[in-house]
Amino acid sequence: MIEPPRTPASGVLKVSAHSNPNSVAGALAGVLRERPTAELQAIGAGATNQAVKAIAIARSYLRASSIDLVCVPEFTDVEIEGNVRTAIRLLVERRAAGAQPGAERS
Repeated sequence: MIEPPRTPASGVLKVSAHSNPNSVAGALAGVLRERPTAELQAIGAGATNQAVKAIAIARSYLRASSIDLVCVPEFTDVEIEGNVRTAIRLLVERRAAGAQPGAERS
């Protein structure tokens, strides 16, 4: 089943195996300076690799702004030229730098 677009659908950054991770990181950092979440979408191992590298690089770009990142990966189905493909959806959320994972659950 193809999922309906979800927030932040208007800000989906589509990453390919040939994407420059520094460029994707810059775009991601720009989105996260303006909004609390961003979405990366990748199809295939090469594209997923570039997307994960971009998230790691974006963390370093945002460190000076005291912003850290959390990434929630999931599978999603997308339609490309009439064919349904499985993609990795990486929802990236900002959090205050130095925040401890799980601290809010205590």
